[in-house]
Amino acid sequence: MNSFIIFPSYSPRIQIKKFHFEEKIMGPLPLNKLHSVKAAYEFHVAKNLRLKYQLDKSLFSLNGDLIVANFRLARELSNKINEKRKSEGRNDQLISAGLINAVGLMHEIFHFLVRWYEEKENPGVLKRTLNSLYQHLGEKELTQVFLKYVEEFPPLDVHLGKITAEDYLVSSTNGKSNTEIVLEELILLQLENINPSGKLLEEFYTDKIISEKTKYIEVIDAAENYLTTEKTFGPENLPLIQFLRKPIISNPHNLEGQLDYILTKWGVYVYDAFHKRILSGKDLIQEDIKLYIQHGGGEKGTPPVPQFQELKDYYEYLKSKLRSGADLSPDESAFYHSEFEKFTEDTDWMPKVVMIAKNTYVWLDQLSKKYRRHIHRLDQIPDEELDRLASWNFTALWFIGIWERSSASKKIKHIAGNIDAISSAYSLYDYVIANELGGEEAFENLRHRAWQRGIRIASDMVPNHTGIYSKWVVEKPDYFIQTSYPPFPGYNFTGPNLSEDDRVEVRIEDKYFSRQDAAVVFQRRDRYTGDVRYIYHGNDGTHMPWNDTAQLNLLIPEVRESLIQTIMHVAKKFPIIRFDAAMTLAKKHYQRLWFPVPGTGGAIPSRSDYALSRQDFDNAMPQEFWRELVDRINNELPNTLLLAEAFWLMEGYFVRTLGMHRVYNSAFMHMLMKEENDKYHDLIKNTLDFNADILKRYVNFMSNPDEETAVNQFGKGDKYFGIAMLMVTLPGLPMFGHGQIEGFSEKYGMEYKRAYYDESVDEYLIHRHEHEIFPLTKKRYLFSQVANFEFFEFIDDFGNINHNVFAYTNRFGGEKVFVIYNNAYAECKGTINYSVPKSVTANDGSKYLAKIKLGDALQLKYDHKFFCICRDHKTTLEHLFSGKNILDHGFFFHLQGYEYKVFLDFREVYDTNGIYEKLYRWLQGRGVASIENAIKEHTLIPLHKVFNELFSEKIFSEVNSFCFDDEKSIKKSSIPENAMAKVEHLISEINHIESIPLSKEEITKELKSDLSSVKYFSESWKQALRETRIKKSLKDIKDSLTIFNSNAKQNRQVLFIINTIKNLNGKQIYKFNYENIFDRLWIGRKLAELFDKWQYSYDAKERCIALIKCLSLQHGLLNIDFNVTKKKTLRGKKSKENIEDAVITIESILLNKIFDSAYIRDYLNYNEYDGIYYYSKERFENLMDWMFTLNNFSFTKKLLGDEYLLRKKRTKNDKDEEKEKELTKKIISHTKKNYEFFNNLKKASDQAGYKVDDLISGFEFKEQTIKN
Repeated sequence: MNSFIIFPSYSPRIQIKKFHFEEKIMGPLPLNKLHSVKAAYEFHVAKNLRLKYQLDKSLFSLNGDLIVANFRLARELSNKINEKRKSEGRNDQLISAGLINAVGLMHEIFHFLVRWYEEKENPGVLKRTLNSLYQHLGEKELTQVFLKYVEEFPPLDVHLGKITAEDYLVSSTNGKSNTEIVLEELILLQLENINPSGKLLEEFYTDKIISEKTKYIEVIDAAENYLTTEKTFGPENLPLIQFLRKPIISNPHNLEGQLDYILTKWGVYVYDAFHKRILSGKDLIQEDIKLYIQHGGGEKGTPPVPQFQELKDYYEYLKSKLRSGADLSPDESAFYHSEFEKFTEDTDWMPKVVMIAKNTYVWLDQLSKKYRRHIHRLDQIPDEELDRLASWNFTALWFIGIWERSSASKKIKHIAGNIDAISSAYSLYDYVIANELGGEEAFENLRHRAWQRGIRIASDMVPNHTGIYSKWVVEKPDYFIQTSYPPFPGYNFTGPNLSEDDRVEVRIEDKYFSRQDAAVVFQRRDRYTGDVRYIYHGNDGTHMPWNDTAQLNLLIPEVRESLIQTIMHVAKKFPIIRFDAAMTLAKKHYQRLWFPVPGTGGAIPSRSDYALSRQDFDNAMPQEFWRELVDRINNELPNTLLLAEAFWLMEGYFVRTLGMHRVYNSAFMHMLMKEENDKYHDLIKNTLDFNADILKRYVNFMSNPDEETAVNQFGKGDKYFGIAMLMVTLPGLPMFGHGQIEGFSEKYGMEYKRAYYDESVDEYLIHRHEHEIFPLTKKRYLFSQVANFEFFEFIDDFGNINHNVFAYTNRFGGEKVFVIYNNAYAECKGTINYSVPKSVTANDGSKYLAKIKLGDALQLKYDHKFFCICRDHKTTLEHLFSGKNILDHGFFFHLQGYEYKVFLDFREVYDTNGIYEKLYRWLQGRGVASIENAIKEHTLIPLHKVFNELFSEKIFSEVNSFCFDDEKSIKKSSIPENAMAKVEHLISEINHIESIPLSKEEITKELKSDLSSVKYFSESWKQALRETRIKKSLKDIKDSLTIFNSNAKQNRQVLFIINTIKNLNGKQIYKFNYENIFDRLWIGRKLAELFDKWQYSYDAKERCIALIKCLSLQHGLLNIDFNVTKKKTLRGKKSKENIEDAVITIESILLNKIFDSAYIRDYLNYNEYDGIYYYSKERFENLMDWMFTLNNFSFTKKLLGDEYLLRKKRTKNDKDEEKEKELTKKIISHTKKNYEFFNNLKKASDQAGYKVDDLISGFEFKEQTIKN
C-alpha cells in the first residue's frame, strides 16, 4: 500500500465496552498494559563505570548485566550519563535513550537466541564448547580469563561482596554452571565490542583490559572454531557466532537497521517474544532524532502527488473477493468499511464562495491608519471596506483570531523578548468573541452589515488543543493528554506562573526561555489539592511543540462530545468554519502521534511509552471524530460549510469519506509556485481518474497564514495573474490572503497586533485584479463544478506532452468556458485535442473512464457552415473559429511565457453566404473588437477603397481649383468630373451592401449644385474685395468665413467632405446613431485614417471628425430663414407661464436645435457640473463660424437655384452684367447680416459664461416682433 492510503480503523464496527485509561488521571499506562512481553533490556557494565556514573545496584541482574526495564528508565540513565559527560567536557559523546535501549535489546535478543539454540536446536552445546576450550587452552588459562571477566563485570552478589569471583565460578545459577554462563557472556561481550553503532557506549563494556591481561581473544577464536564443527543455526545455516554476528555485519553503523535485520531474517525465532519491543525500540530511536536534530515545521516542501490507482485496485480486489464468497481478513474488512464514499452535498450558495482572509488585529490597525481614526472593534469596520470587498465579488470573509485568546501565550512571548506580541490566534481561552474586539454585540453588528452585502463571515476553530491557560485547563483538566511525572528527567518547571486563575498554576519548562529546549509538556498544579500534572502541548509531529497550547485527549468520549457541542455552538454564529490542523484528529494520525502502534511511533518524543494496538485504540475511539461531527452538523445545521486544513495526503479522505465540504489543497500553491507543473498535472489527472468530485472540494490558494505571501512567492507580474486566474477558474474554493490584492509582502504572524512593514497599496496591482480577476469571480457558478469539467493535454510539434500548459473547459447551462495558461517563462507551441481520462458514473451506478475531444467538450457542431465566436476575457477581443476544424485537428496555440487566455461568451453562427469563412481565413486566429464589426469591415473594404480614392490629394486639388480659382476660364470652371466619377463609384459600392439604393442622379446633382454655390460665393466675395469702398467693411467678416481664414486649406478639405456626406445621407432624420450613413459605413474611422495621413494633430483630427458628423447630419441648421411661428419646447428655460403673446426669436430656436442635437452636443463637449450645463467656448465659436459660412452657401444656392442663371454664369458672352452685380450685392448683404447674427451669438456666449441655460434664456423673449 502507498503511504496515502488511509486506514482509519482496523476493527469491525461493533459495540464494545468502555475502555478505561489510567493515564487519563494517573499518568502513563503500566508497561504490562502496553505490551504482552515484559521489557527488560540488558548489557554489560564494567564495575568502574558503575561507580563512576553511580548506577543503582537494583539496575543489575544476577549475572551483572545492566537491566533497562522501560523507556523511562532509559531516559533517566541517558540523562545521568550525559550530565556526567558534560561535566567532563565530553559534549560530543552524549547518548540517547534509544541507543541505550537498542544496545540492551540486542544483548537480550542474543541471549534469547543462544538459549533457543542450546535448548531447542543443539542441547549441551555450551558445555561441549567449554570442554573443548579446556583441552585447547588448559584449565589455568581459561580460568584466568573467566576470573578477569567476573572482576571487570561482576555479577550482583560478587559486586556486593557476598561471594568471591572464584566461588562464583565453581557455583551454578538455576541449575546451570556459572562457567557456561560466563562463556556465553564473553561471546556477547565480544559482539558488543565489534559493533560500531554502539561506540558511544563502548566505555561501559570495553574488553580492552581483559584482552590485554588474558587470553580472551584466543578463547573467543577457539570457541568460534569449535562451534563451526557443531550444528549450524538460522535460515542461512551458519555456525552460532557467525549467525549472531550477521546483523552487525549487514548494518555496522545503524542499530535500527540491525534490529530490522533481526526482525525480518530471524522472525521465526524472535517474533513472539520481541516483535513489539523491536518496533518500540525503533520508535524510541526516531523520537531521539526528533529531540536532537533540528527540523522545520509546517508543510514547507512540495506535498506529494496523490496516487489513487492502488487504492482503486485494492478496493476492487476486496469486492471481487466478497463476490466469490470468501471472507475478508480483519485488516481487509477494516479497510473495506473505512474507505467508503460519503460526500456531503453542497447547498446552493457553497459552490459560489470566494473567500478572503484577514488577520483581525492587523486589519483593524491598517484600517485605523487608512481612515485616520481609531478602529479596534468589529463594529467599527467601515461600510466602505465591506462595500469594496462586495464589489470585488467576495462572498466570504475569514477572520483570523476572533476568539478570546489565552493570556498565557502573550506572557510567554513577552518573557521571551517579543514585547509587541499578543497571544497567538490559535492559543485560545474560550470560544467567545474577544472582548477587546467588542464582544458578541460588535460581532453581530458586523455580521449583519456583511450579510447585507452578500458576505458570509468565516471563523477558525482548533479542536486539537486549547491554550495552556484556558477554561478547560482550569475546570476540566482530565480532558487533556497528560502524565503524572515529567517524561524527560531533565525537565524543570520553576518559571513564572502563567495562570490568571487563583485555583491553578501553569508553568512551561524552564529551558524554553533560555532557548535550550522545547519541552513536550507543561506543568499544571492545583493550588487547593496540590495535584500536579504534566499536560502535553499540542503537536503535529512536524515541528517543535506548540508551547502555548494543551493537547486534548479524544480517546475520552466526554471530550469528543464536548468538542462537538462547542463546534455546534460556533456553527450557529458562523456559516463557514475552518478547522485548523484537522488531519491531526483523523484516527490514523491521532494514534500515530499520541498512541502509536509499535513501529509507527517517533513523531512526538515520549509518546512511544503509550503505544496501543489498533484494536485497543479502536475500542477507545470506535468512529472517526470528524465523521461523527459532520453527520451531526448535516442533521442539525446543514447550511454550515465545513472546511478542513489537512495535509499528509488526506485531502481526498477528508471530503470523500469524512464528509467535509472543502479541504486545503496546498499542492496548488507549492507546485505552481515552483513550476513543478508535471506534478500538478498528475494531481489533476489522478483525481479525475479516481473521483472528480474531490477536485471541486479543494480550497486553492496562493498563500496562507503559515506560508510566505503571494507576492513574495509569485511576484506581481504575469505569472502572479496567471496563477490567480487558475485559482478562480478551476473547480474548488478560491481563497485570497490578507494583503494579497494590495501587494503587501509582510507575512503576519498569529501573534501580530499590527503590521510592522510600512507598505503602500499597489494601485496598479488592484487595477489588474479588477480588470482580470474579479470579473471571473463573479462567474464562479461556471467554474466551480466538475460534472462538465474536462482537462486537456498540450501536445507539442514533436508529439510530447508539455506539462507547463494547463488547459481545461467547463460548462454551466448554456455558458461555456475554455481556459489555457502557460506556467513557464519559455514560450510554447502545440495543439489541444483530447482530454485526460475522467471517471464517469453510468446510469446503473457503475463507473468508467471517458475521454472527450475539445470540440465536443465545447459542444461545437461538426459542420463546415458553422463557426464559433468567443471572447478573450483579458483582451476583450472576439475570436472566430471553425468548429469542424477544431473537431478534426484540435486547437493550435502559440503562447508566450506566463500567457493565459480565458475564452467566454461562446456562440455559434451559420455561414449562409460564406462571409464568416472569408473572415476566418483572413483573421488567422487573431482577435478583433467585434466579429460582427469585423465582418462589416471586411464587407466595407471595397467601399472604403473608393472612399480613399475620392478624398485623395488629387481630387481635393481638382475640387479646390474649381471652387476657389481666380480665373474664369471654361477649363478651370467646369465641374470636376473625376470627383463626380468617384462619387458615383462610391454610391455604387454603397448600393451593393445597402438594402435601399441611393440615387446617383439626385446625389450628384445636389453635390454639383453645392460645389457651384461655393464657387459662386467665392467669386462674389473676391469681386467685393476688389471694390475699395467695401473692402474695409469685409475685413472682420473674412476671419469668420472658414474658407478664407488662416486655416482655409484644412477647412476647404473639410467642406468638401461635409457636402459629400450630407448628400449621401439625404434629408432623413435618424433616431439612433447607427441608422445614419456616417456610422453605418464607419466614415469616422476612415476620416481618422485620412487625417492621420494628412498629419492632422490629434485634437484637430478629433474636432474635425465631430464637426463633419454634426454638420453633415444636421444640415437643416444651415439655413436660418425658417418658420418662427411654431411653438417650441426649449431646453433648460425657466417657466414663463404668466407671459402672454410672447414671440419666439430665431436665436432661441437655433440654440435649442443646436443643443437638442446629440451630435452637436458631442462636438461642443457638452457637460454638467453641479446641475449646470456647460460647453466649450472655442468649439462653440468655431461652430458659429462654420454655420455662418455654410448658411452663406445655402443662401447662394437658393439664389442660384435657377439652372438658367448658372448656365449664364458659365458663359463667356454673358451680357447681363447688371444682373450679376445685383446678385453679388445680395450675397454680400446677406453675408453681412449673417455675420452680425452669428457674431452676436458668440458675444452672448461670452456673456453667459458658456452656460447653456443662460445663453438660451437671453434670447427667449423680445419686445419687437421678429419677421420671417
